[in-house]
Amino acid sequence: MYKPHILGKNGEDIAVEYLLEKGYKIIERNFYSKVGEIDIIALKDEYLVFVEVKTRSSKQYGTPSEAVTKEKLKHLYRTAKYYVYTRNLQDEYIRFDVIEVYFKNSEYKVNHILQII
Repeated sequence: MYKPHILGKNGEDIAVEYLLEKGYKIIERNFYSKVGEIDIIALKDEYLVFVEVKTRSSKQYGTPSEAVTKEKLKHLYRTAKYYVYTRNLQDEYIRFDVIEVYFKNSEYKVNHILQII
């Protein structure tokens, strides 16, 4: 693994810890389909939550959530639709979130953005 992959995996691990602390139940990590990938799928209250995790060590190229482009959202929605269909979860309430993880030295900060559409 090279540095960006390690940073991304560490960010996803931190996001999972964060979600668990907030009472989410993690259903799947890194769900892949032909149309895309979803970092984390979780349950919270009555919602099936699809989470995109973006990790950065600086804001040189913008905030992590700015990397969630319209094209990325399109793939996320298609992948979620496929997941819901294959798991027969059509009656579930669905939410799309972004978790930003900022690393600076050995410290980090988490920003959870609820309900992106």
